[in-house]
Amino acid sequence: MSYGLAAIAVLWTFLFGYLIIASIDFGAGFFSFYSVLTGHENKIHNIIQRYLSPVWEVTNVFLIFFVVGLVAFFPDAAYYYGTALLVPGSLATVLLALRGAYYAYNTYGHHKEHNKIYMAVYGATGLLIPAALSTILAISEGGIIYESEGKVGLSWVNFFMNPYTWSVILLALVSVLYISAMFLCYYADRAGDTAAFHVVRGYALMWSGPTIAASLLAFFQINRQNPEHFQSMLNMSWMFIASFVCFLLAVYLVWKRERLGLSFIFVILQFAFAWYGYGRSHLPYILYKQISVNESITNDTMAVAMISAFVLGLLVLIPSLILLLKLFLFNANYVQGEPAKRR
Repeated sequence: MSYGLAAIAVLWTFLFGYLIIASIDFGAGFFSFYSVLTGHENKIHNIIQRYLSPVWEVTNVFLIFFVVGLVAFFPDAAYYYGTALLVPGSLATVLLALRGAYYAYNTYGHHKEHNKIYMAVYGATGLLIPAALSTILAISEGGIIYESEGKVGLSWVNFFMNPYTWSVILLALVSVLYISAMFLCYYADRAGDTAAFHVVRGYALMWSGPTIAASLLAFFQINRQNPEHFQSMLNMSWMFIASFVCFLLAVYLVWKRERLGLSFIFVILQFAFAWYGYGRSHLPYILYKQISVNESITNDTMAVAMISAFVLGLLVLIPSLILLLKLFLFNANYVQGEPAKRR
């Protein structure tokens, strides 16, 4: 395996970790606000806060690793993506700041009542952040970023008039809600909270259909945007078939109310097969046809050092996350909302 492939594999893994953890976070934020509108706040708010409290400060670590690594491994990415993504990137940064402000206000403040305006901003960021970040996938297919007279720009006409852009945004929105609802369904069951379980189970089943429909829409829109990439995806269609099978198994277990932990594992596998299938078929390009992993990789010495550092980062971050989940999320007393026992 070349240094370029090793580097992008590590970065893609960091981004997948962010996809799963952030989706739970973003979707939970939207459901928290939605519960206020529907009168279900007293049923699911405690479950959502029990999840978010120990996890929200860790989520963005995966994204930071990816962004820093992308620029360090592939310097051309800063040249092409830096200017073109100024608007969506700045928007995502502002929204993340607003979300962080709400967390600090809600977690460390002395306010017991939830202001609906704050809750609305919190819920909106849960959808707007993934919508903004997902545009990078649309831009990476080519035809939107251009280079003229030594300057890089983004064609806003091609960006907004491109059906693939909107199909990716739609997929990001429904996937966030689906992943989050499936996890909260398992978490509510683990907590023994029957009222919350019935509500989030309904959310999980409700968003499962739109998720698979949006996936198919985005899949076929790639054929219009980038036929070469679409053909490459067809050549490894088994990964997308495996993703669909995992989807069916996950939804079936939720529908039957059986083995919900296994159901969420199938959700992770569903997106893993689709995510790595998409990424593998996208190679060797990071940006069609301007950034290639084989041609744009940094020098060998830097690549070896960076790959070693990022693999070490994964080896530290993943066990730390597992420990966090074990100590808080899956601790019987914590899950059930009871104070920790003192020894």
